[in-house]
This record gives sequence, structure tokens and C-alpha cells, in this order.
Amino acid sequence: MLANLGGWHMLVILFVVLLMFGAPKLPGLAKSLGQSARILKKEVRGEEEASTTVPAATAKSEEAEPQK
Repeated sequence: MLANLGGWHMLVILFVVLLMFGAPKLPGLAKSLGQSARILKKEVRGEEEASTTVPAATAKSEEAEPQK
């Protein structure tokens, strides 16, 4: 769907966004969008690291427990 958007479509979308939010609010909007993207990346990396370290921790605890 997004692959079909051409240059004119992007200009129209930009114009509509300018009308909705106004030119003075756009820098703040872009800043908050960038901060949200950074937070999302940090959380995704944290979940990936946690998922790779959790199985190793459970494997060690299973080895430490005596077999019945």
C-alpha cells in the first residue's frame, strides 16, 4: 500500500499535516516522535537481552538442583 505513494501523494499528506497541527507545533511533534522511537528501540533491545539471558539462568539452576 505504501509502495504506491508517489511524490505528489507525500506532498498532499505533508500539506494536510501542516493544516492540522500548524507549523509552530511540528518541531515539537517531530521531537516527541523521535523520543518515542528511541524508547521503543531501547525496550526491544532490553527484551532481546532478557530473553537470551533467562534460558541460561534457568539451565544453571536446573543443574544445581539434585535429581530425584
